[in-house]
Amino acid sequence: MSKQCKKTACAKKTSIGGQALIEGIMMRGPKKSAMAVRNPEGEIVLEVWETQTKKSAKITRLPIIRGVFGFITSMKAGYKALMRSAEIAGLEDEPKKEISADEAPEAIETTDKKEDSKKDSVLMSVVMVIASVLGIALAIGLFIMLPTFLYTWCVSWFPFLEPNDAALASLVKSAFEGILKIVVLVAYMLLVTLMKDIRRTFQYHGAEHKTIFCYEHGLELTVENVRRERRFHPRCGTSFLVLMLLVGMFISFFIDPLFIWLTGDVPPTVLRAVLKLLLLPITMGVGYELIKLAGRHDNLFTRIISAPGMWLQRVTVLEPTDDMIECAITAFKEVIPEDESDKF
Repeated sequence: MSKQCKKTACAKKTSIGGQALIEGIMMRGPKKSAMAVRNPEGEIVLEVWETQTKKSAKITRLPIIRGVFGFITSMKAGYKALMRSAEIAGLEDEPKKEISADEAPEAIETTDKKEDSKKDSVLMSVVMVIASVLGIALAIGLFIMLPTFLYTWCVSWFPFLEPNDAALASLVKSAFEGILKIVVLVAYMLLVTLMKDIRRTFQYHGAEHKTIFCYEHGLELTVENVRRERRFHPRCGTSFLVLMLLVGMFISFFIDPLFIWLTGDVPPTVLRAVLKLLLLPITMGVGYELIKLAGRHDNLFTRIISAPGMWLQRVTVLEPTDDMIECAITAFKEVIPEDESDKF
């Protein structure tokens, strides 16, 4: 076996993960991260950087807590990579034209254009930050506020839907809200797949999963080998979202009973929504531990908790083309650590 084959042979679970970008893929290893994106000319542009610049505090590595910090870190890294991929893919800036000496009289005009380009870049960053904030607000509204208020509205119009027993009513309410959250998520995913650019991103998502599977199976990272792998991976962001919804449903079962036990009355609708929002870090932390467990082990329990997310991946993870697989392989090879610290 060649040196490259030895380097890319794993045959074990790996901690390396990835994210689909605009016309490319980011891979994140324990020591290095890399992104491979195709520019408008169809060439792969590769960028590599250190995954961790400083050692994190010990408390951030504790179970449950590490899930919250890991999610925030991944979101920050993913956001930066996504914005950078948009630049490389040519979605933000116009192609730059080199100016010869004969065109020197137009230097002032060129400088003005560069300054305008910088202003446009800053403006784009501001717009993206605002869009991110609005996206978070929309997610909170759809997955926390809407289910709670919709249930309240339903029982106000149809009182027979709410059981007389407070404990049973709490269970019905939590189940209703949890099911509605899943329905909203599935409907949203199905709608966005109608967009051509999103479908391509979901195809890159498939290339990411297939490449990781190829590495975990100990095969050489080639387009032919990667193409044969399955595209549904238990350690996927889609599965994490579904697990968070299910964990949130489970946690919400205890909100009303505990509140009744402490105060003697059921919590108001607004307060209940706020409590669920405050409990979001716990939901996130537990979801992280479960998705990590599913990525490391293959048994009846992990298959059960992975099943809903694996099903939804049929919508968010599509079959990639060979050029997408090439991007995934290019990025992945750069983040494989020599000391095999990525292996579980």
